[in-house]
Amino acid sequence: MATELKQNDGSDKTLPKIRDLKVAIVAAEWNSKITDALLQGAIERLHDEGYPDSCADVFRVPGTVELTFAASRLIDTDMYDAIIVLGCVIRGDTSHFDYVCQSVTQGITQLNADGDIPVIFGVLTTDNEQQALDRAGGRLGNKGAEAAECAIKMTCFNLICD
Repeated sequence: MATELKQNDGSDKTLPKIRDLKVAIVAAEWNSKITDALLQGAIERLHDEGYPDSCADVFRVPGTVELTFAASRLIDTDMYDAIIVLGCVIRGDTSHFDYVCQSVTQGITQLNADGDIPVIFGVLTTDNEQQALDRAGGRLGNKGAEAAECAIKMTCFNLICD
Protein backbone atom coordinates (compact mmCIF):
# COMPACT_ATOMS: atom_id res chain seq x y z
CA MET A 1 0.00 0.00 0.00
CA ALA A 2 1.31 3.42 -0.86
CA THR A 3 2.32 5.41 2.20
CA GLU A 4 0.10 8.29 1.15
CA LEU A 5 -2.91 5.96 1.08
CA LYS A 6 -2.33 4.31 4.45
CA GLN A 7 -5.15 5.18 6.75
CA ASN A 8 -4.08 5.62 10.32
CA ASP A 9 -7.11 5.16 12.53
CA GLY A 10 -4.98 5.10 15.66
CA SER A 11 -5.32 1.36 16.15
CA ASP A 12 -1.60 0.85 15.69
CA LYS A 13 -0.76 3.00 18.70
CA THR A 14 -1.50 0.28 21.25
CA LEU A 15 0.89 -2.58 20.78
CA PRO A 16 1.00 -5.78 22.77
CA LYS A 17 3.68 -6.07 25.45
CA ILE A 18 5.90 -9.09 25.05
CA ARG A 19 7.91 -10.21 28.02
CA ASP A 20 11.61 -10.70 27.23
CA LEU A 21 11.21 -9.72 23.57
CA LYS A 22 14.38 -10.42 21.59
CA VAL A 23 14.73 -9.02 18.07
CA ALA A 24 17.57 -9.14 15.56
CA ILE A 25 17.87 -6.17 13.24
CA VAL A 26 19.96 -6.68 10.12
CA ALA A 27 20.80 -3.52 8.19
CA ALA A 28 22.54 -3.25 4.84
CA GLU A 29 25.60 -1.01 4.67
CA TRP A 30 24.82 0.01 1.08
CA ASN A 31 22.92 3.34 1.05
CA SER A 32 23.90 3.73 4.71
CA LYS A 33 22.52 7.26 4.93
CA ILE A 34 19.09 5.69 4.46
CA THR A 35 19.60 2.39 6.29
CA ASP A 36 21.08 4.15 9.33
CA ALA A 37 17.93 6.27 9.55
CA LEU A 38 15.75 3.16 9.21
CA LEU A 39 17.75 1.46 11.96
CA GLN A 40 17.43 4.48 14.22
CA GLY A 41 13.67 4.52 13.61
CA ALA A 42 13.35 0.83 14.49
CA ILE A 43 15.35 1.18 17.72
CA GLU A 44 13.47 4.33 18.74
CA ARG A 45 10.13 2.60 18.18
CA LEU A 46 11.18 -0.30 20.40
CA HIS A 47 12.27 2.20 23.08
CA ASP A 48 8.97 4.07 22.73
CA GLU A 49 7.22 0.80 23.54
CA GLY A 50 9.29 0.40 26.70
CA TYR A 51 11.74 -2.22 25.48
CA PRO A 52 15.34 -1.91 26.70
CA ASP A 53 18.42 -1.64 24.48
CA SER A 54 19.14 -5.29 25.21
CA CYS A 55 15.99 -6.44 23.38
CA ALA A 56 17.60 -5.79 19.98
CA ASP A 57 20.85 -7.04 18.51
CA VAL A 58 22.06 -5.16 15.44
CA PHE A 59 23.96 -6.79 12.59
CA ARG A 60 25.38 -5.23 9.43
CA VAL A 61 25.74 -6.83 6.02
CA PRO A 62 27.29 -5.33 2.87
CA GLY A 63 24.15 -5.01 0.77
CA THR A 64 20.48 -5.80 0.42
CA VAL A 65 20.92 -9.21 -1.22
CA GLU A 66 22.89 -10.36 1.82
CA LEU A 67 19.95 -9.67 4.14
CA THR A 68 18.36 -13.02 3.29
CA PHE A 69 21.47 -15.02 4.18
CA ALA A 70 21.92 -13.15 7.46
CA ALA A 71 18.28 -13.59 8.42
CA SER A 72 18.46 -17.30 7.61
CA ARG A 73 21.51 -17.77 9.82
CA LEU A 74 19.95 -15.79 12.65
CA ILE A 75 16.81 -17.93 12.50
CA ASP A 76 19.01 -20.97 13.00
CA THR A 77 20.34 -19.59 16.30
CA ASP A 78 16.89 -19.86 17.99
CA MET A 79 17.79 -16.69 19.90
CA TYR A 80 15.21 -14.30 18.42
CA ASP A 81 11.46 -13.80 18.43
CA ALA A 82 11.61 -11.82 15.18
CA ILE A 83 14.12 -10.57 12.67
CA ILE A 84 13.88 -7.19 10.97
CA VAL A 85 15.76 -6.68 7.72
CA LEU A 86 16.48 -3.11 6.62
CA GLY A 87 17.80 -2.10 3.23
CA CYS A 88 17.42 0.43 0.48
CA VAL A 89 17.56 -0.17 -3.24
CA ILE A 90 17.42 2.91 -5.46
CA ARG A 91 16.68 2.48 -9.14
CA GLY A 92 19.61 3.18 -11.43
CA ASP A 93 20.22 3.05 -15.16
CA THR A 94 20.53 -0.75 -15.37
CA SER A 95 18.39 -3.76 -14.54
CA HIS A 96 20.46 -4.42 -11.38
CA PHE A 97 17.65 -2.80 -9.34
CA ASP A 98 15.16 -5.41 -10.55
CA TYR A 99 17.44 -8.34 -9.75
CA VAL A 100 18.26 -7.10 -6.26
CA CYS A 101 14.63 -6.33 -5.42
CA GLN A 102 13.45 -9.68 -6.74
CA SER A 103 16.18 -11.58 -4.88
CA VAL A 104 15.56 -10.06 -1.47
CA THR A 105 11.78 -10.16 -1.81
CA GLN A 106 11.74 -13.82 -2.78
CA GLY A 107 14.33 -14.71 -0.17
CA ILE A 108 12.50 -13.07 2.73
CA THR A 109 9.16 -14.44 1.50
CA GLN A 110 10.64 -17.96 1.51
CA LEU A 111 12.03 -17.53 5.01
CA ASN A 112 8.60 -16.45 6.23
CA ALA A 113 6.87 -19.34 4.50
CA ASP A 114 9.30 -21.96 5.82
CA GLY A 115 10.32 -20.51 9.17
CA ASP A 116 9.04 -20.48 12.70
CA ILE A 117 9.68 -16.80 13.41
CA PRO A 118 8.66 -13.71 11.46
CA VAL A 119 11.16 -11.94 9.24
CA ILE A 120 10.00 -8.36 8.78
CA PHE A 121 10.64 -6.79 5.38
CA GLY A 122 11.96 -3.27 5.93
CA VAL A 123 13.52 -2.77 2.52
CA LEU A 124 12.86 0.42 0.61
CA THR A 125 12.68 0.07 -3.17
CA THR A 126 12.53 3.56 -4.61
CA ASP A 127 13.07 5.40 -7.87
CA ASN A 128 15.33 8.03 -6.32
CA GLU A 129 17.09 9.06 -3.15
CA GLN A 130 14.46 11.63 -2.18
CA GLN A 131 11.76 8.96 -2.09
CA ALA A 132 13.99 6.93 0.22
CA LEU A 133 14.67 9.91 2.48
CA ASP A 134 10.94 10.63 2.66
CA ARG A 135 10.43 7.10 4.01
CA ALA A 136 13.44 7.04 6.35
CA GLY A 137 12.30 9.70 8.78
CA GLY A 138 11.13 12.29 6.27
CA ARG A 139 7.67 13.49 5.34
CA LEU A 140 6.30 9.96 4.95
CA GLY A 141 7.47 8.66 8.30
CA ASN A 142 10.05 6.02 9.05
CA LYS A 143 9.63 2.53 7.61
CA GLY A 144 12.17 1.24 10.14
CA ALA A 145 9.83 2.28 12.95
CA GLU A 146 6.96 0.58 11.13
CA ALA A 147 9.06 -2.57 10.79
CA ALA A 148 9.71 -2.62 14.56
CA GLU A 149 5.99 -2.22 15.19
CA CYS A 150 5.31 -5.08 12.79
CA ALA A 151 7.89 -7.25 14.57
CA ILE A 152 6.07 -6.74 17.88
CA LYS A 153 2.69 -7.55 16.35
CA MET A 154 3.93 -10.61 14.48
CA THR A 155 5.77 -11.93 17.54
CA CYS A 156 2.51 -11.68 19.46
CA PHE A 157 0.70 -13.48 16.61
CA ASN A 158 3.38 -16.18 16.62
CA LEU A 159 3.03 -16.66 20.38
CA ILE A 160 -0.74 -17.06 20.02
CA CYS A 161 -0.25 -19.69 17.32
CA ASP A 162 2.30 -21.76 19.30
